[in-house]
Amino acid sequence: MTVKRRFWSDEEKRSICLQASAPGVSVAQVAQRYSMNANLIFKWLRDARFAPEVEAHREAVFLPVEISHVLTDEPIAPDAVSPVGGLVRIELAGGHRIIAEGGFDPSALGRLLKAWLS
Repeated sequence: MTVKRRFWSDEEKRSICLQASAPGVSVAQVAQRYSMNANLIFKWLRDARFAPEVEAHREAVFLPVEISHVLTDEPIAPDAVSPVGGLVRIELAGGHRIIAEGGFDPSALGRLLKAWLS
């Protein structure tokens, strides 16, 4: 059986790289859409001819939040450690997860998220 190689024009490569770089979209999703291997898209993304230009300032993106159980109605001081056993589960693009259990410092969690997303 002979496998025929596909030819991707430079414009097609730029378009596919732009789609793969969109917020909330995984490279695997785009690769599946075009019936191709995700590694090829990653290779194109490393090539300056095809990779989309990096924006100087990213626009803020709001993510859906689901609160499944409220432990208390009292607000927590910004720099105070949460005394109640709580659970915060954050799922990021690419399958990454951040889980904070028990007492945790909300401002430290905020700094962690800011560093992770920058």
